[in-house]
Amino acid sequence: MNFDRLFKQTHSKIPIKRWISRPPAGNSTPLDFDAVIVGGGIVGCATARQLLIQKPNLKIAIIEKEDKLGLDLSYKFFDENKIPYKKTGKLIVAVEPVEVERLENLFKRAQQNGCRDIEVIDGSKIKDYEPHCKGLKALWSPHTGIVDWGFVTTKFAEDFENRGGKVFVNYPFVKVASNSDLERPIRIFSGPGNARNPDPKIVPFRGEYLLLRPEKRHLVRGNIYPVPDPRFPFLGVHFTPRMNGDVWLGPNAVLAYKREGYSYFDISPTDLMESLSYSGMRKLMGKYFSFGVQEFYRGVWIAAQVKQLQRFVPELKFSDVTRGPAGVRAQAMDANGNLVDDFVFDSGKGELSSNILNVRNAPSPAATSSLAIAEMIVEEVINRFKL
Repeated sequence: MNFDRLFKQTHSKIPIKRWISRPPAGNSTPLDFDAVIVGGGIVGCATARQLLIQKPNLKIAIIEKEDKLGLDLSYKFFDENKIPYKKTGKLIVAVEPVEVERLENLFKRAQQNGCRDIEVIDGSKIKDYEPHCKGLKALWSPHTGIVDWGFVTTKFAEDFENRGGKVFVNYPFVKVASNSDLERPIRIFSGPGNARNPDPKIVPFRGEYLLLRPEKRHLVRGNIYPVPDPRFPFLGVHFTPRMNGDVWLGPNAVLAYKREGYSYFDISPTDLMESLSYSGMRKLMGKYFSFGVQEFYRGVWIAAQVKQLQRFVPELKFSDVTRGPAGVRAQAMDANGNLVDDFVFDSGKGELSSNILNVRNAPSPAATSSLAIAEMIVEEVINRFKL
Protein backbone atom coordinates (compact mmCIF):
# COMPACT_ATOMS: atom_id res chain seq x y z
CA MET A 1 0.00 0.00 0.00
CA ASN A 2 1.44 3.37 -1.02
CA PHE A 3 0.77 6.34 1.25
CA ASP A 4 2.87 8.87 -0.68
CA ARG A 5 -0.06 11.25 -1.05
CA LEU A 6 -1.14 11.05 2.54
CA PHE A 7 1.66 11.70 4.95
CA LYS A 8 4.49 13.96 3.73
CA GLN A 9 3.68 17.24 5.49
CA THR A 10 2.58 15.73 8.79
CA HIS A 11 4.31 17.12 11.87
CA SER A 12 4.41 13.72 13.56
CA LYS A 13 2.97 10.30 12.90
CA ILE A 14 2.97 7.72 15.63
CA PRO A 15 2.17 4.09 14.81
CA ILE A 16 1.84 1.77 17.77
CA LYS A 17 2.28 -1.63 16.17
CA ARG A 18 5.92 -2.43 15.60
CA TRP A 19 7.54 -0.89 12.54
CA ILE A 20 10.34 -2.25 10.45
CA SER A 21 12.15 0.59 8.70
CA ARG A 22 14.67 0.64 5.93
CA PRO A 23 18.01 1.27 7.64
CA PRO A 24 20.16 4.32 6.96
CA ALA A 25 22.70 4.09 4.14
CA GLY A 26 25.49 1.66 4.89
CA ASN A 27 23.42 -0.49 7.22
CA SER A 28 21.72 -3.50 5.65
CA THR A 29 19.95 -4.65 8.81
CA PRO A 30 16.32 -3.50 9.18
CA LEU A 31 15.71 -1.48 12.32
CA ASP A 32 12.82 -2.41 14.57
CA PHE A 33 10.75 0.15 16.54
CA ASP A 34 7.47 0.34 18.42
CA ALA A 35 6.84 3.90 17.24
CA VAL A 36 8.31 6.22 14.63
CA ILE A 37 7.95 10.00 14.64
CA VAL A 38 8.17 11.38 11.10
CA GLY A 39 9.57 14.91 11.23
CA GLY A 40 12.32 16.17 13.51
CA GLY A 41 10.91 19.64 14.11
CA ILE A 42 10.29 21.04 17.55
CA VAL A 43 6.85 19.43 17.96
CA GLY A 44 8.08 16.08 16.65
CA CYS A 45 11.11 16.03 18.99
CA ALA A 46 9.06 17.19 21.97
CA THR A 47 6.44 14.51 21.28
CA ALA A 48 9.02 11.74 20.93
CA ARG A 49 10.65 12.82 24.18
CA GLN A 50 7.33 12.95 26.04
CA LEU A 51 6.20 9.55 24.73
CA LEU A 52 9.45 8.01 25.97
CA ILE A 53 9.05 9.72 29.35
CA GLN A 54 5.56 8.29 29.80
CA LYS A 55 6.26 4.93 28.13
CA PRO A 56 9.99 4.22 28.72
CA ASN A 57 9.72 0.60 27.56
CA LEU A 58 8.82 1.57 24.01
CA LYS A 59 11.49 1.57 21.33
CA ILE A 60 11.04 4.87 19.47
CA ALA A 61 12.74 6.62 16.54
CA ILE A 62 12.61 10.04 14.90
CA ILE A 63 13.26 10.29 11.16
CA GLU A 64 14.06 13.65 9.54
CA LYS A 65 14.75 14.29 5.86
CA GLU A 66 17.12 17.23 6.51
CA ASP A 67 20.66 16.91 7.84
CA LYS A 68 19.77 18.54 11.18
CA LEU A 69 16.81 18.84 13.50
CA GLY A 70 14.86 21.60 12.99
CA LEU A 71 5.58 29.42 29.01
CA ASP A 72 6.29 28.37 32.58
CA LEU A 73 6.68 24.83 31.33
CA SER A 74 9.22 26.01 28.74
CA TYR A 75 11.17 28.13 31.21
CA LYS A 76 11.40 25.14 33.59
CA PHE A 77 12.90 23.02 30.80
CA PHE A 78 15.30 25.83 29.85
CA ASP A 79 16.53 26.16 33.43
CA GLU A 80 16.93 22.42 33.94
CA ASN A 81 18.90 22.07 30.70
CA LYS A 82 20.89 25.32 30.99
CA ILE A 83 19.38 26.78 27.82
CA PRO A 84 19.95 30.55 27.65
CA TYR A 85 16.90 32.77 27.26
CA LYS A 86 15.87 36.36 27.90
CA LYS A 87 12.64 37.64 29.40
CA THR A 88 12.20 40.68 27.19
CA GLY A 89 8.51 41.25 27.76
CA LYS A 90 5.95 41.95 25.08
CA LEU A 91 3.79 44.93 24.17
CA ILE A 92 0.63 44.52 22.11
CA VAL A 93 0.02 48.07 20.91
CA ALA A 94 -3.21 49.72 19.78
CA VAL A 95 -2.39 52.51 17.33
CA GLU A 96 -5.94 53.18 16.07
CA PRO A 97 -9.07 53.96 18.14
CA VAL A 98 -10.85 50.89 16.75
CA GLU A 99 -8.07 48.70 18.15
CA VAL A 100 -8.53 49.85 21.76
CA GLU A 101 -11.71 47.81 22.30
CA ARG A 102 -10.05 44.75 20.74
CA LEU A 103 -7.10 45.23 23.08
CA GLU A 104 -9.35 45.36 26.13
CA ASN A 105 -11.14 42.19 24.97
CA LEU A 106 -7.76 40.53 24.56
CA PHE A 107 -6.91 41.54 28.14
CA LYS A 108 -10.14 39.96 29.42
CA ARG A 109 -9.32 36.76 27.56
CA ALA A 110 -5.82 36.73 29.07
CA GLN A 111 -7.33 37.01 32.54
CA GLN A 112 -9.78 34.20 31.82
CA ASN A 113 -6.91 32.00 30.68
CA GLY A 114 -4.90 32.69 33.84
CA CYS A 115 -2.09 34.71 32.25
CA ARG A 116 -0.07 36.19 35.10
CA ASP A 117 0.79 39.86 35.61
CA ILE A 118 -0.76 41.06 32.34
CA GLU A 119 -1.78 44.72 32.43
CA VAL A 120 -3.23 47.38 30.15
CA ILE A 121 -1.20 50.59 30.06
CA ASP A 122 -1.99 54.04 28.69
CA GLY A 123 -0.16 55.45 25.71
CA SER A 124 1.86 57.79 27.93
CA LYS A 125 3.38 54.81 29.76
CA ILE A 126 4.39 52.84 26.66
CA LYS A 127 7.74 54.65 26.65
CA ASP A 128 8.51 53.19 30.09
CA TYR A 129 8.82 49.84 28.35
CA GLU A 130 9.66 50.80 24.76
CA PRO A 131 11.09 54.35 24.56
CA HIS A 132 10.71 54.58 20.76
CA CYS A 133 7.23 53.04 20.48
CA LYS A 134 3.99 55.04 20.25
CA GLY A 135 0.38 54.01 20.65
CA LEU A 136 -2.96 54.82 22.26
CA LYS A 137 -2.90 51.89 24.67
CA ALA A 138 -0.96 48.66 25.05
CA LEU A 139 -1.15 45.31 26.75
CA TRP A 140 2.06 44.51 28.65
CA SER A 141 3.16 40.89 29.20
CA PRO A 142 6.26 40.87 31.44
CA HIS A 143 6.92 37.12 31.25
CA THR A 144 7.23 36.86 27.47
CA GLY A 145 10.76 35.92 26.47
CA ILE A 146 12.97 34.85 23.61
CA VAL A 147 15.09 31.75 23.07
CA ASP A 148 16.89 29.99 20.22
CA TRP A 149 14.22 27.45 19.27
CA GLY A 150 16.61 25.55 17.02
CA PHE A 151 18.84 24.98 20.05
CA VAL A 152 15.81 23.95 22.11
CA THR A 153 14.91 21.37 19.44
CA THR A 154 18.39 19.83 19.62
CA LYS A 155 18.06 19.65 23.41
CA PHE A 156 14.73 17.83 23.08
CA ALA A 157 16.42 15.39 20.70
CA GLU A 158 19.45 14.95 23.00
CA ASP A 159 17.18 14.18 25.95
CA PHE A 160 15.23 11.76 23.76
CA GLU A 161 18.43 9.95 22.73
CA ASN A 162 19.70 9.88 26.33
CA ARG A 163 16.50 8.04 27.24
CA GLY A 164 17.18 5.41 24.57
CA GLY A 165 15.50 6.91 21.49
CA LYS A 166 17.07 6.95 18.02
CA VAL A 167 17.28 9.88 15.60
CA PHE A 168 17.94 9.48 11.87
CA VAL A 169 18.66 12.58 9.78
CA ASN A 170 18.97 12.73 5.98
CA TYR A 171 16.11 10.23 5.99
CA PRO A 172 13.16 11.56 3.95
CA PHE A 173 9.91 9.70 4.42
CA VAL A 174 8.39 8.60 1.12
CA LYS A 175 5.83 5.93 1.84
CA VAL A 176 4.68 3.29 4.27
CA ALA A 177 3.62 -0.22 3.30
CA SER A 178 2.23 -3.32 4.94
CA ASN A 179 3.15 -6.97 4.44
CA SER A 180 1.36 -9.51 6.60
CA ASP A 181 4.09 -12.09 5.87
CA LEU A 182 6.62 -10.06 7.84
CA GLU A 183 7.13 -10.56 11.54
CA ARG A 184 6.83 -6.79 11.88
CA PRO A 185 4.15 -5.90 9.33
CA ILE A 186 4.77 -2.17 8.74
CA ARG A 187 7.66 -0.85 6.67
CA ILE A 188 8.82 2.74 6.11
CA PHE A 189 10.60 3.65 2.86
CA SER A 190 13.12 6.46 2.54
CA GLY A 191 14.28 8.26 -0.59
CA PRO A 192 13.32 11.08 -2.94
CA GLY A 193 9.62 11.51 -3.35
CA ASN A 194 6.63 13.76 -3.09
CA ALA A 195 3.39 13.64 -1.17
CA ARG A 196 0.07 15.36 -0.74
CA ASN A 197 -2.51 15.71 1.99
CA PRO A 198 -6.26 15.14 2.13
CA ASP A 199 -8.68 17.76 3.48
CA PRO A 200 -8.13 20.01 5.25
CA LYS A 201 -5.53 20.99 2.69
CA ILE A 202 -2.08 22.06 3.81
CA VAL A 203 -1.30 25.27 1.89
CA PRO A 204 2.19 26.84 2.12
CA PHE A 205 2.39 30.54 2.99
CA ARG A 206 5.70 32.39 3.01
CA GLY A 207 6.49 35.06 5.58
CA GLU A 208 9.27 37.50 4.69
CA TYR A 209 11.16 39.44 7.34
CA LEU A 210 13.27 42.57 7.35
CA LEU A 211 16.31 43.01 9.60
CA LEU A 212 17.03 46.09 11.67
CA ARG A 213 20.55 47.32 11.00
CA PRO A 214 22.90 46.77 13.98
CA GLU A 215 23.35 50.49 14.66
CA LYS A 216 19.54 50.85 14.95
CA ARG A 217 18.80 47.96 17.30
CA HIS A 218 18.39 50.38 20.20
CA LEU A 219 14.99 51.28 18.72
CA VAL A 220 13.54 48.00 20.03
CA ARG A 221 13.98 46.47 23.50
CA GLY A 222 11.50 43.59 23.44
CA ASN A 223 8.63 42.15 21.44
CA ILE A 224 6.24 44.71 19.92
CA TYR A 225 3.06 43.26 18.38
CA PRO A 226 -0.08 44.66 16.75
CA VAL A 227 -3.57 44.05 18.06
CA PRO A 228 -4.98 41.10 16.07
CA ASP A 229 -7.61 42.13 13.53
CA PRO A 230 -10.34 39.46 13.33
CA ARG A 231 -11.17 40.56 9.77
CA PHE A 232 -7.91 39.16 8.42
CA PRO A 233 -6.36 35.69 8.62
CA PHE A 234 -2.80 36.72 9.56
CA LEU A 235 -1.44 38.71 12.49
CA GLY A 236 0.48 41.52 10.80
CA VAL A 237 3.93 42.99 11.19
CA HIS A 238 5.74 42.91 14.53
CA PHE A 239 9.17 43.49 16.05
CA THR A 240 11.02 40.42 17.32
CA PRO A 241 14.45 40.54 19.00
CA ARG A 242 16.61 37.43 18.68
CA MET A 243 19.09 35.79 21.00
CA ASN A 244 22.02 36.71 18.73
CA GLY A 245 21.10 40.40 18.88
CA ASP A 246 19.25 40.60 15.58
CA VAL A 247 15.85 42.27 15.42
CA TRP A 248 13.39 40.81 12.90
CA LEU A 249 10.65 43.02 11.47
CA GLY A 250 7.59 41.54 9.85
CA PRO A 251 6.51 39.23 8.41
CA ASN A 252 4.12 39.64 5.53
CA ALA A 253 2.13 36.62 4.38
CA VAL A 254 2.05 35.49 0.74
CA LEU A 255 1.29 32.23 -1.01
CA ALA A 256 4.47 30.19 -1.48
CA TYR A 257 4.87 28.77 -4.97
CA LYS A 258 6.39 25.59 -3.59
CA ARG A 259 5.89 23.62 -0.39
CA GLU A 260 9.38 24.62 0.65
CA GLY A 261 9.43 27.86 -1.32
CA TYR A 262 11.48 30.33 0.67
CA SER A 263 11.82 32.88 -2.15
CA TYR A 264 9.87 34.15 -5.17
CA PHE A 265 12.16 32.04 -7.37
CA ASP A 266 11.34 28.76 -5.63
CA ILE A 267 8.58 27.47 -7.89
CA SER A 268 6.98 24.07 -8.26
CA PRO A 269 4.25 24.10 -10.95
CA THR A 270 2.71 21.01 -9.35
CA ASP A 271 2.57 22.49 -5.85
CA LEU A 272 1.36 25.86 -7.12
CA MET A 273 -1.42 24.37 -9.23
CA GLU A 274 -2.50 22.16 -6.35
CA SER A 275 -2.83 25.20 -4.10
CA LEU A 276 -4.63 27.34 -6.69
CA SER A 277 -6.99 24.58 -7.79
CA TYR A 278 -8.17 23.91 -4.23
CA SER A 279 -11.65 25.33 -3.68
CA GLY A 280 -10.73 26.62 -0.25
CA MET A 281 -7.79 28.60 -1.64
CA ARG A 282 -9.94 30.16 -4.36
CA LYS A 283 -12.52 31.23 -1.76
CA LEU A 284 -9.80 32.67 0.48
CA MET A 285 -8.36 34.65 -2.43
CA GLY A 286 -11.79 35.98 -3.33
CA LYS A 287 -12.50 37.07 0.21
CA TYR A 288 -9.09 38.63 0.91
CA PHE A 289 -7.97 39.68 -2.57
CA SER A 290 -7.13 43.26 -1.59
CA PHE A 291 -5.34 42.10 1.56
CA GLY A 292 -3.31 39.58 -0.47
CA VAL A 293 -2.27 42.19 -3.04
CA GLN A 294 -1.10 44.50 -0.25
CA GLU A 295 0.91 41.69 1.37
CA PHE A 296 2.57 40.88 -1.96
CA TYR A 297 3.30 44.57 -2.57
CA ARG A 298 4.94 44.93 0.85
CA GLY A 299 7.07 41.89 0.13
CA VAL A 300 8.40 43.40 -3.09
CA TRP A 301 8.67 47.03 -1.94
CA ILE A 302 10.47 47.33 1.39
CA ALA A 303 9.37 50.95 1.80
CA ALA A 304 5.74 49.82 1.99
CA GLN A 305 6.57 47.37 4.78
CA VAL A 306 8.54 50.05 6.63
CA LYS A 307 5.49 52.32 6.47
CA GLN A 308 3.47 49.69 8.33
CA LEU A 309 6.21 49.35 10.95
CA GLN A 310 6.35 53.12 11.44
CA ARG A 311 2.86 52.98 12.91
CA PHE A 312 4.53 51.54 16.02
CA VAL A 313 8.04 53.03 15.87
CA PRO A 314 7.79 56.37 14.00
CA GLU A 315 11.58 56.93 14.08
CA LEU A 316 12.17 53.91 11.86
CA LYS A 317 13.47 54.79 8.39
CA PHE A 318 13.84 52.90 5.12
CA SER A 319 17.64 53.12 5.48
CA ASP A 320 17.44 51.39 8.89
CA VAL A 321 16.44 47.98 7.47
CA THR A 322 17.68 45.29 5.11
CA ARG A 323 16.03 42.20 3.70
CA GLY A 324 16.05 39.31 6.14
CA PRO A 325 15.11 35.63 6.27
CA ALA A 326 11.86 34.00 5.17
CA GLY A 327 9.90 31.11 6.57
CA VAL A 328 7.17 28.86 5.20
CA ARG A 329 4.08 28.16 7.26
CA ALA A 330 2.23 24.93 6.53
CA GLN A 331 -1.30 26.22 7.05
CA ALA A 332 -4.31 23.93 7.19
CA MET A 333 -7.26 25.29 5.21
CA ASP A 334 -10.76 23.87 4.89
CA ALA A 335 -12.82 23.73 1.70
CA ASN A 336 -14.61 26.99 2.60
CA GLY A 337 -11.37 28.97 2.68
CA ASN A 338 -11.12 29.15 6.46
CA LEU A 339 -7.71 28.82 8.06
CA VAL A 340 -7.84 26.00 10.60
CA ASP A 341 -6.61 27.41 13.91
CA ASP A 342 -6.75 24.24 15.98
CA PHE A 343 -5.02 20.88 15.96
CA VAL A 344 -6.05 18.31 13.38
CA PHE A 345 -5.65 14.63 14.30
CA ASP A 346 -6.60 11.90 11.87
CA SER A 347 -6.10 8.20 11.24
CA GLY A 348 -7.34 5.78 8.64
CA LYS A 349 -9.57 2.78 9.16
CA GLY A 350 -7.49 0.04 7.55
CA GLU A 351 -5.11 -2.32 9.35
CA LEU A 352 -2.14 -0.16 8.43
CA SER A 353 -3.47 3.38 8.61
CA SER A 354 -5.40 2.76 11.83
CA ASN A 355 -2.00 2.36 13.49
CA ILE A 356 -0.95 5.88 12.46
CA LEU A 357 -1.87 9.15 14.13
CA ASN A 358 -1.36 12.20 11.93
CA VAL A 359 -0.90 15.59 13.58
CA ARG A 360 -1.68 17.63 10.50
CA ASN A 361 -1.90 21.12 11.96
CA ALA A 362 0.05 22.63 14.85
CA PRO A 363 -0.89 26.32 14.85
CA SER A 364 1.09 29.14 16.40
CA PRO A 365 2.45 29.29 19.03
CA ALA A 366 3.59 25.71 18.46
CA ALA A 367 7.20 26.37 19.51
CA THR A 368 6.31 28.20 22.72
CA SER A 369 3.75 25.54 23.61
CA SER A 370 5.70 22.54 22.29
CA LEU A 371 6.02 20.79 25.66
CA ALA A 372 2.33 21.21 26.44
CA ILE A 373 1.42 20.17 22.88
CA ALA A 374 3.62 17.08 23.25
CA GLU A 375 1.75 16.08 26.42
CA MET A 376 -1.58 16.49 24.61
CA ILE A 377 -0.42 14.42 21.61
CA VAL A 378 0.97 11.66 23.82
CA GLU A 379 -2.30 11.49 25.77
CA GLU A 380 -4.11 11.17 22.44
CA VAL A 381 -1.74 8.36 21.43
CA ILE A 382 -2.13 6.51 24.72
CA ASN A 383 -5.92 6.75 24.65
CA ARG A 384 -6.31 5.98 20.95
CA PHE A 385 -3.96 2.99 20.89
CA LYS A 386 -4.73 1.71 24.40
CA LEU A 387 -1.13 1.82 25.57
